[in-house]
Amino acid sequence: MESMELIALAGFDFVVIDLEHSAMNLETAYRHIGTALFAGVAPIVRVPSLDSGMIQRLLDAGAEGIMVPHVDTVEEAEAAVAATRFPPLGTRGVGSTSRAGAWGAMPREDYMRYGQEQVVLIAQIESGAAARAAGDIAAVKGIDCLLIGAADLSTSEGGTESSPHVTELIEGAIRAAAAAGMPIGNAGGPTAGSVQAAVDAGYSFTLMGNDASMLGAAAAAAVAAGRTVRYG
Repeated sequence: MESMELIALAGFDFVVIDLEHSAMNLETAYRHIGTALFAGVAPIVRVPSLDSGMIQRLLDAGAEGIMVPHVDTVEEAEAAVAATRFPPLGTRGVGSTSRAGAWGAMPREDYMRYGQEQVVLIAQIESGAAARAAGDIAAVKGIDCLLIGAADLSTSEGGTESSPHVTELIEGAIRAAAAAGMPIGNAGGPTAGSVQAAVDAGYSFTLMGNDASMLGAAAAAAVAAGRTVRYG
């Protein structure tokens, strides 16, 4: 939980709690969400797959956003909305005695309004098919943002992130999102150059790396600095 406090103290706007590419369990994610909320950074959870039961539990745990990987079609986007939103837009169950409902102290209508209007639902665009359908996915009511997963997208297309046909697909998805008035982001790095490149490409937001990479880079820099010192 200390890493979450450090992220908040650094001044980040939001943090992604990753259940797709980590061994973290639901209880640990629950504790990270609580720490983030108390520390003042918005917790968004990337789920491992479209699992309505898990999404509901994470939202009632206080998650302020859900990121769904591999949303390739309009139908999958609609399923993500159904899992995240209350009726009539979706099928999420009412659990206002949870953390999200202030343990029952929050009026139910406020709890439900927050879930419908303020919880952020991010659809990840991670294949060529998804990039080609980005405009249609962005038009699905209840989707708030798109996020390009360039590594998976390029792999699905048999290339790299810099392959011309991959960059063309990504640029097309960015244009489609802009035409739909939909924010779109990417996974970048913790440098000014990376953020500037994201802005120049037309992204609305960017993820500035991850805790493992940041710790690894800081540790490598510390070792490199220490080994420059000579004795005698």
